[in-house]
Amino acid sequence: MNGSALFAGIVLAYAGMLGLCLAKERHWKQLVNPRVPMSLRQLCAPVGCALLGLAVYVAATVWPSGMAVVAWFGLISLTGFALLMLLPYAPRLAVSLPLAGGLIWAVSALI
Repeated sequence: MNGSALFAGIVLAYAGMLGLCLAKERHWKQLVNPRVPMSLRQLCAPVGCALLGLAVYVAATVWPSGMAVVAWFGLISLTGFALLMLLPYAPRLAVSLPLAGGLIWAVSALI
């Protein structure tokens, strides 16, 4: 199993779930700076779906195809639960976590 690809799948699944979360007005107001235009909210749902699609592609590179779908649902459940727990207590961390995870993944892939 490729650990780098698995970490990338986790980061992509979390970012996709965050994108779907930010597509809702309630969470947009809770998580995003009020100076950010609301027109960006309309882009969150398609970007979130695209990131979830990339997560399934990465899962297919780690596992065989049948097992990849099951693992993808597991990744979505894991990251969705993490996002659910972070939203009320650490909303700034919930938004910055995909950026930090992406940077960690990029640095670890270079090493």
